[in-house]
Amino acid sequence: MGGAFCIKPVSVAKSSLLQDLITTSSSSPNYTLTLFSLFSSSVLQLQLLYHSLAFPLPLPAFAMRRALPLLAASLLLLAAATVPVVRGHNITKILAQHPEFSTFNHYLSATHLASEINRRLTITVLAVDNSGMSAILGKHLSLLTLRNVLALHILTDYYGAKKLHQLTGGSTISSSVFQSSGHAVGTTGYINITDHRRGKVTFIAHDAGGAAPAVFVKSVKEIPYNISILQISTALTSPEAEAPVAAPAPVNLTEVMSRKGCKAFANLLLANPDVLKAFQSNLDSGLTVFCPDDDAVDAFAPKYKNLTAKGQAALLLYHGLPVYYSPQLLKTTSGSPLSTLATDTHSKNYKYSVRSDGDAITVKTHIVTATITSTVVDQDPDAIYAIDKVLEPRELFKVPEKVVSDAPAPAPASHKKKSKKKPAAKHGAGPAASEADSPTPAGPDEAPSDDDVASDTENAAFTASAAWRWLTAVAAASVAALALV
Repeated sequence: MGGAFCIKPVSVAKSSLLQDLITTSSSSPNYTLTLFSLFSSSVLQLQLLYHSLAFPLPLPAFAMRRALPLLAASLLLLAAATVPVVRGHNITKILAQHPEFSTFNHYLSATHLASEINRRLTITVLAVDNSGMSAILGKHLSLLTLRNVLALHILTDYYGAKKLHQLTGGSTISSSVFQSSGHAVGTTGYINITDHRRGKVTFIAHDAGGAAPAVFVKSVKEIPYNISILQISTALTSPEAEAPVAAPAPVNLTEVMSRKGCKAFANLLLANPDVLKAFQSNLDSGLTVFCPDDDAVDAFAPKYKNLTAKGQAALLLYHGLPVYYSPQLLKTTSGSPLSTLATDTHSKNYKYSVRSDGDAITVKTHIVTATITSTVVDQDPDAIYAIDKVLEPRELFKVPEKVVSDAPAPAPASHKKKSKKKPAAKHGAGPAASEADSPTPAGPDEAPSDDDVASDTENAAFTASAAWRWLTAVAAASVAALALV
């Protein structure tokens, strides 16, 4: 019996994703196997056609059976191509559901360790309740030293409750974020984990200085092989972690920018003292700056001069984010709107998104897309990136017609059309006739929390491993269907 098969994309509504993964029809000589993407509205439809030719040279049945392993692998790869990267976890959101860890949660954010946890794919957090944190806070450690102590509680491997009781030889040594930070001397950043009799598991720093080990209490949250949050009885510490840490030299924004190709932008900040002060006020709490290079500022100069003083201030503030984003964290924003120093918290304006494609990172407004050309400074809690264009907010400039036509439909709340009071907006490119008032610079209290850095996927059942199990099942079903030939 001869037969052939073809694979073709079929567009379906998202609601149809609830249909059976595999559909067959025994009432027809044509058998159809449909592979539905688990995450999108596209499917791959595989048709096995009997007594007809999909290709000039049909395959006999025995040849088709011999090709089944290759076909299954191909189907698996095709289906895998439709599966997006699983979004990251959010330690701040997870712990917010457990008030007993509110102090621990607060200091993870204050020390910027929450961002470190969120950007990692495999991590274990040893959480300490509020009473346990009181003992640490009673030592009156500086924030930088407290960061090292808390970094001992973040293991760079995955340990669920089950794994703790299956340790080879009954014990193991795991590296902590303190060890990988470079601040630990020798092996002082390693944690010894021991599985004792009757289910007791203990944790202790490699060089604990005589401190008693902490005992495993319970599992708080586990997303297999992604993140595990375990409660321990007391805080981990060591003399090395508690050693005083010298404060890093403050970042001189304008000086650094001037030396790294952003002198023109630095001069604009120096010419606007209030704006520069807004940037500097965020240096300690967290700041990310996108500074246009000199060529970009020179090309933009005519537009900049046409802005009012308030418009110029808003434009400069638009290039700063009141939170620290490392290059890795920028890649995790997934195109979500980011609040800037120019963001008016009442109208939620002056925002843009950051996207990545491999190593390339772009900043996209409604008008322009700028590419990060270099990292000027990446020193937690501050980062400065050089970009090849000046960022233009739609609050100050007219959105090009092509961009408007290509843009997705706005949310229902924004459907109200404003009265036509801006005839000057028709006069080509340049600022709108009526510019927005200069927004109040966002201070530390208005800065986006770590909740804004990477949204938590509470539907984490669809982790990467789960997705692959589905895909494997699909491939197996494909082989079974074709074996009927």
